[in-house]
Amino acid sequence: MGYYDQDYEHYNRKQKGNRGGKFLPGLLGAILGGLLVLFSVPILANMNILPYDLALGGDEEDTEDETPNSTVPSRNISVDVSTAVTKAVDSVSKAVVGVVNIQEAGFWNEKGEAGTGSGVIYKKEGGSAFIVTNYHVIEGATQIELSLSDGTRIPAEVLGSDELMDLAVLRSESKAVEQVAEFANSDNVRPGEPVIAIGNPLGLQFSGSVTQGIISGTERAIPVDSNQDGEVDWNAEVLQTDAAINPGNSGGALVNIDGKLIGINSMKIAESAVEGIGLAIPINLAVPIIEDLEKYGEVRRPFLGIGMRSLNEVSSYHWEQTLKLPDKVLSGVVVMSVNPVSPAGQAGLKEMDVITEFDGQEIKDIIDLRKQLYKRSVGEEIDITYYREGKQKSVKLKLGEEQEG
Repeated sequence: MGYYDQDYEHYNRKQKGNRGGKFLPGLLGAILGGLLVLFSVPILANMNILPYDLALGGDEEDTEDETPNSTVPSRNISVDVSTAVTKAVDSVSKAVVGVVNIQEAGFWNEKGEAGTGSGVIYKKEGGSAFIVTNYHVIEGATQIELSLSDGTRIPAEVLGSDELMDLAVLRSESKAVEQVAEFANSDNVRPGEPVIAIGNPLGLQFSGSVTQGIISGTERAIPVDSNQDGEVDWNAEVLQTDAAINPGNSGGALVNIDGKLIGINSMKIAESAVEGIGLAIPINLAVPIIEDLEKYGEVRRPFLGIGMRSLNEVSSYHWEQTLKLPDKVLSGVVVMSVNPVSPAGQAGLKEMDVITEFDGQEIKDIIDLRKQLYKRSVGEEIDITYYREGKQKSVKLKLGEEQEG
C-alpha cells in the first residue's frame, strides 16, 4: 500500500504539471486563430473569394442562425466560358457546310454518295448563296448537296471549278442560310498567329468540328502535277498550320482569332513520320479565282503563247554554244516555240530566247514564270527581259487570254 500511495501522489503531481504546461500554448493558439478569422474574411470578401460556406450561400434562416452578426455579404461566383476562340467560332461556324459528292455508278446508273467534304458560304445575293470549296471535293460529281449546320440538306450547282488552284464555286438557294463568312487579308498572317479550322472530318458524323492551332509557316510552295505526266507544272502557295485537318476537312474554313476567313483548308501531309502539317489556300490568292469562277465559270488566265523549258534542265554545253549566254546568267526560261499570233509572237520573241525577268521580277524557272504570269490579268501590259545571241533585250507586250485545248 505504501508503494501504491507514493506512486499515486507522483502521478497526480505529474498530471497537474502537464495541465499547467499545456494551458499557455492553448490560450495563444485560440487568440491567434481568432485574429486570423477576423482579418481573413474581409480580405477574402474584397477579393471576391469567399469561404466555401459563404460562397455557396443557402437558406436565409440557416444563415441567420449560424452567423447572426455577420456583415459580409453573400456573393454568387459565375464562370464565363466564352473566350476569343468561342466567339470566333460562333461568328463563322454556321457558314461552314458539308459538301456531298453524289455520282452515278453501277449498271443502272444508280446515284450514291461518293464522298463528303466541306465548303464555306461567302456571299448571299439575289436569293442565292455562294459557296467556295475544293475542286477535288466535287470532282466527278453528277449532283451536289449541301448539309447545313442544323442538318438540313439542300441541292447546289457547280458554277465553275479550277483544278490548278483546287477551287470550285457552288450556288444554292439562300433561304436556309443563316451566316456568311467574312474575308480577311491573308497577306497579314504571321507565323505563330492562332488559327481555327472548321469542317467535317471523316464525313458528316463529325460535322462542324473545330480544331485550334497556329500558323506554322506562310508562302509554302507545294509542287502540283496538274496533267499527271510526272512533271511539276505549278507550285501551289499555301499556309501551313498545325490545326488538325483530316479527310473531309477539305474545302472548310481556316479563320483567324477574329473569326474571319484567311484560308480554304485543302490538304495535309499524311506520312507516318509526319504530324501536324496541314495546308490551306490563302484567301487573297483564292479571291480572284473565286470571282472568275462565279462570273465566267472558269478562270481567265493570261498567257504568253510560248513553249518553254527551264534553263536548269538544259546542259551547260548548250548554255554556251547554242544559247550563247554570258557567264552571269545562271537561271531563266528558254523559249522552245512561239505561237505567231500570240502576245509573245506579236512582240517579236523567238525560239532560243532566254527570259530572265518578268515585269521586273527575276525568273528562275518555268514555275517562277507561271507564278508571276498568273498574278496578272488578261489585257495587262508587262515588260519581258530576255537574252538573244548573248545580248540582253527587253520588250513590252499585252497579255492575252489562255485558250482551252
